[in-house]
Amino acid sequence: MFAEAYMLRPPRHAVLVASGGLDSTVLAYWLVACNSEVTMLSFDYGQRHRIELRHAAGIADLLAVEHQVVDLTSLASLLSGSALTDEAVTVPDGHYTEESMKATVVPNRNAIMLAVAVGLAVVRQADAVAFGAHAGDHTVYPDCRPAFVERFTEAARRGNEGFLPENFTVLAPFLSQSKTDIVKLGAALGVPFGKTWSCYRGATVHCGTCGTCVERAEAFAFAGVADPTCYAAGRCEE
Repeated sequence: MFAEAYMLRPPRHAVLVASGGLDSTVLAYWLVACNSEVTMLSFDYGQRHRIELRHAAGIADLLAVEHQVVDLTSLASLLSGSALTDEAVTVPDGHYTEESMKATVVPNRNAIMLAVAVGLAVVRQADAVAFGAHAGDHTVYPDCRPAFVERFTEAARRGNEGFLPENFTVLAPFLSQSKTDIVKLGAALGVPFGKTWSCYRGATVHCGTCGTCVERAEAFAFAGVADPTCYAAGRCEE
């Protein structure tokens, strides 16, 4: 499996920022396959697609790992202007790399979530905080780029010096991998893709047209893996 090349030593205990989406779910399965202890940490930040939280809980149950949900709903009114938290902003359709997808940026979202995850890592003495950012995120989201991960890791270590394990790291093993690569790894790990959630619109089925739905469908197609997702804009294979 390609992710094994990114670390010589899997973490003893990882606090995983888990959205219930494809990327973080594959990462959860990989960590469990590496015999790491996993604590899944999800966030309700007022996102319109909070249906993802139910999917995260379901994945945690399947893996028999701890799952906590952090209430950050007050952020929705503070971080207005994003299609994910502001009902006045329309969720854009199209490919992830298009200019319109900038409307889905929630200011400082990953830094906020990772900071909370680091705090939990201090309490639990976990030696890693993990999240599923991948190469396809780099264009739209500044907090999914290697430079951010490197600097955030250094800040976390300095800000908690003497309180975190000495080998603590922020683990983002998919940073140089595509969504297609992640689907291939998930298939090898037996990830139940149909139990994950990607759509930003947050209805009862995936819309099939927003950026995350388009990216999801293309990843399965390019990977040659059957897509079990029900899309309102297309077929349902389950």
